Amino acid sequence: RRQTICLFQKGTARMEEEYESRRVRRWEELDTDILVRIFQKFSVFELTSGLAHVCRGWRAACCDPILWKTLDLSHMRSSFIKIPLEPYVYVERRSDEALTRILRLSMSLSGGNTRTLIFHFNLFLSDDQLTYTAERCPGLRRVVLPAWNRIKKTGICKAIRIWKDLESLTMPSIANPPYLLTEIAKNCKNFKELKIMGPFEVFFANTLISCLPNLKILSLRCSAIKQEALLKILDGLPSLEVLNISHSHLVEYSGWQPQQKVIIRELDKTITEKTGRLKRFLTCMEHKTCVMCQRTENDEGIVRWYKYEEGEWKVDEVTSLHL
Repeated sequence: RRQTICLFQKGTARMEEEYESRRVRRWEELDTDILVRIFQKFSVFELTSGLAHVCRGWRAACCDPILWKTLDLSHMRSSFIKIPLEPYVYVERRSDEALTRILRLSMSLSGGNTRTLIFHFNLFLSDDQLTYTAERCPGLRRVVLPAWNRIKKTGICKAIRIWKDLESLTMPSIANPPYLLTEIAKNCKNFKELKIMGPFEVFFANTLISCLPNLKILSLRCSAIKQEALLKILDGLPSLEVLNISHSHLVEYSGWQPQQKVIIRELDKTITEKTGRLKRFLTCMEHKTCVMCQRTENDEGIVRWYKYEEGEWKVDEVTSLHL
């Protein structure tokens, strides 16, 4: 009987060892590195709303810096209506609260490791939301922020002062650029890349020349550009290496009356000679065959992106600016 009991115990122990060796590991027991690689396939919304709340192991994986190098909110829009007075949009409270929640959760998980921040052109941040985000990711190098309707001068300037390492900015055209470009010149010593979504006037060109003479990359695609402004930046930005005016609405004014606008169909010799020194000069003015050129002309240089394919606003012929 004793022998039988011993044999039974040994057999049971062997079966338990075999079971342990064959047992499939549960999700929460996976190595953090493996979880991180899996989580790279998920969106910021899935990371913040579900995965980070499963267990401690999953939350630790969700905090890995690799997942937060780029915080892409380009698929998130505000629920808003247009109004006749500044800021010209009214954002629904629940929409505002949803954005605040996403930003708070993202900043908590990212641990200040975000280097690229991308917002949709119909995502309208408030000053408080922008400041909150800037303070928690001070090491940003690239910001894509096409809509500033609710952002005041004090808000964006405060953010720029925090982003000392900023190198690239995508922004809307603004009427009073000196306050912004002066802050960039003072605080962002590595700044080299600018994309402006909207009309490009002579005043903006002059401000760029005086504040950011070392700018290397400039994109003005799908914008209304005054020919005088284009000539000024070609003369006044000696460090400029890449210029993109693809699908733009190039205009000049003839005579003494400013309303006599002339659309330029071909670049003259003066412009082509000046662009010869650039490493890359990107242009497309095929108004008869190019869909984007036609759209820019129909919209008179202020492209209404909401009318066209979702994601079209993210496109840029300059690789470093393409989303």
